[in-house]
Amino acid sequence: MGNSESHSLQGAWRSQFSAEERTFLSDIFDSISGSNTPEETKGGKAPKQQLTLAMLKAYIHGAVIGSMIIRIYNGMRCIDPIKKSSVTDSVSKKQFLSFLYYAMRGNAEERSFIIQRMISIDPDGPVTGRQVKEFIEDMIMSVIHLLKHEKMLRGWSMEKTGDCILGTSRLTAYLMSELKAKGEDLSAEYLHTVEFGQSAIKDWVYRASQISSFLHALVAMALHLTKSQYKGNQSQWKLLFSSQAHGESFSRFSTQILHKGPTLLIVKDSLGYIFGGFASCSWELKPQFQGDSRCFLFTLSPNLGIYTCTGYNDHYMYLNHGQQTMPNGLGMGGQHDYFGLWIDSNYGKGHSKAKPRCTTYNSPQLSAKEHFTIDTVEVWMVGNLPESDLTKTKSVLDTDPEAQALLEMIGKTRVSDGLRDPGGDEEEE
Repeated sequence: MGNSESHSLQGAWRSQFSAEERTFLSDIFDSISGSNTPEETKGGKAPKQQLTLAMLKAYIHGAVIGSMIIRIYNGMRCIDPIKKSSVTDSVSKKQFLSFLYYAMRGNAEERSFIIQRMISIDPDGPVTGRQVKEFIEDMIMSVIHLLKHEKMLRGWSMEKTGDCILGTSRLTAYLMSELKAKGEDLSAEYLHTVEFGQSAIKDWVYRASQISSFLHALVAMALHLTKSQYKGNQSQWKLLFSSQAHGESFSRFSTQILHKGPTLLIVKDSLGYIFGGFASCSWELKPQFQGDSRCFLFTLSPNLGIYTCTGYNDHYMYLNHGQQTMPNGLGMGGQHDYFGLWIDSNYGKGHSKAKPRCTTYNSPQLSAKEHFTIDTVEVWMVGNLPESDLTKTKSVLDTDPEAQALLEMIGKTRVSDGLRDPGGDEEEE
């Protein structure tokens, strides 16, 4: 990256961070570097604030494992718009703030710049596929360790979440599959020896959005930003439906997931394949497609894959029940009777049709067989309830004041008035 380009990118944090955020992040730097302690000045000038690797290790302590601390430090010290060299011996406050901007607010180009330096400190040389793979594994394991360290997995039983090493291997393989050399798909074995420059890494970060998400989480937790107002709004997951807890009823299934905001659907078929879909909007019971382009399908086992929308059509979500002329069930992607993922209202059956790919999500067949038998279904609420659903009405008459007034004029009252909770519907556990 040229000197003039570094100048423009390095100063971007001033406009991207608010004054309050800059003050908070500056205090973090002072805490790491010890700059908040009084020191003697020479010639009336305060000593220049610098952060070293030893300081960063002492601050992070046991929160980050392995070589990731060194990777983070290299990412910080590679941003140097003043000197001609691209790597400095220590980290200034400007470099520190620029690194945070790149990692947490930057675009694909800006994030790829520090990611390549976190993979290899060589400022000009390319990186090999093997180095990229080692970086991905290091980052995933570090984020998992940080989630445990920050006690952000409370309520989750790690013993029941499967093999962590196997999960890391599958996620790494998926992210590596998004890495391409000169636009070509390469075999996993050949990828290890191929060299990738800045342009290829930028394209990879753009395609595999999960890389940016992991980087954001890594930096925020490693530098203890999650304990502040800077961590942003975090939503709690809530189990809406489980076939093991709520029984095998499509009527109960559809009732439990309606009007709950963003949800995650997870299906395990009778042959052990695990797959599902993310619904970005509340499910509504109607014979039309719904949702938006934030929806996606995924597989978890035996392989991990994430399949986002293609733009070919808007058949993101579908939920219908009790009609004779339209398909009854839950579907995502594709078209009627040919869904990328379908759970039939005749509970226990479903299909995943893709020959060769689902038109909406470009997903392959998700299940072991095109027509599958359900073993387990779960639906999780992963966001906050929409405001419209927090103030939802409880009676048809609530939406028709004229009908209510007519009843009062003839001396009739609503029997349900004395039975309803005036404070709102209680959420079903």
